[in-house]
Amino acid sequence: MPLYHTEDQTMLADTARQFMADEGAISKQLRHWRDSGCKDGFGHDLWKSLAELGFTGILVGEEDGGLGMGHVEAGIVLEEIGRNLTPSPFLTSAVAAATALGAGSKDLKGRYLPGLLSGDSVFAVAIDEGRKHRPERIATRAERSGNGFRLNGSKTFVIHGGSADMLVVAARTAGGDEDADGVTLFAVPKDASGLSQDAVKLVDSSIATHVRLDNVQLDADAVIGEVDGGRVILDRVLNAGRVGAAAESVGVAGGAFDMTTTYLKQRKQFGKLIGEFQALQHRAAHLYSEIEIARAATIKAQQLLDAGSEKAELMVSVAKAKAGQAAGLAVREGVQMHGGIGMTDEYDIGLYMKRDRALAEFMGDHYYHAQRVAQLSGY
Repeated sequence: MPLYHTEDQTMLADTARQFMADEGAISKQLRHWRDSGCKDGFGHDLWKSLAELGFTGILVGEEDGGLGMGHVEAGIVLEEIGRNLTPSPFLTSAVAAATALGAGSKDLKGRYLPGLLSGDSVFAVAIDEGRKHRPERIATRAERSGNGFRLNGSKTFVIHGGSADMLVVAARTAGGDEDADGVTLFAVPKDASGLSQDAVKLVDSSIATHVRLDNVQLDADAVIGEVDGGRVILDRVLNAGRVGAAAESVGVAGGAFDMTTTYLKQRKQFGKLIGEFQALQHRAAHLYSEIEIARAATIKAQQLLDAGSEKAELMVSVAKAKAGQAAGLAVREGVQMHGGIGMTDEYDIGLYMKRDRALAEFMGDHYYHAQRVAQLSGY
């Protein structure tokens, strides 16, 4: 498969790029919601606009009212979200949660997908239970209770959890905390009795929550997929979220690179444009190549996921690790090449560094995925 977009995908990219540059710009969205102290950290009007464009239904099947597209198309939107640092629940709702709901019952889809497609609903995924991403360990328990289940446990750093109408919660219905089997996914409504959340603002001004589940009673129809068989669905959610985060990281890297090269062409020192200094040219050229490698790895991972390839899981971790490294390099180089003003809030380049730090940790940093690549490769 070629590592570039088809004609239709290019048209989608053009639409997403123009929309995000106009409506998702930093001044209109990130700075506005950050400085106003918004409890959600994003604008619901923009979320509705994304739905009107059909973007929220990219990964929802046509039989359920969505566009029935794939991860390549979702990644196109996410790259532009990253390029403009647009605060949005797209990754958590339209990618991760939508992937989980795709394995749900007809009733469950009918309950939640219309709100996603219209932009009226926001979803979140509650997986991790510690400071770092370790989905291999699920200690939250779901015990049989009447005709349903009773959930007890806690989840950490649930992005958009406080804004979500529903949380996709991974809980253990059998076995030990480290067992691969015995995991079940549940759709937990925001008003469930016993569900509590403590909000925390992350470094990039997005809002996450620490979730507590104290005897949360759910009916059996809240189960997503099969009881004890949720690990397969969870892996799909993780792959979708990770490759989506990789695409957004590529966008963050690209946005930081564009801002930096523009500055190199404008800033003068000793009577010359600093972009004429060969040392800075070499650094910019190296950064450009690293971003393009990350973009190619991400597109490959998206294509393999869409094709259902057995090699997809390995390539997803390659993409998440490489995109994380490229974005980290892009924001560091950007701040350095801007000089002292790069450390001020007046210039947007520092906002790219903050977004990179939060996004790098989402569903595993590059160290986690480098280790995962080694394990999946037999080392």
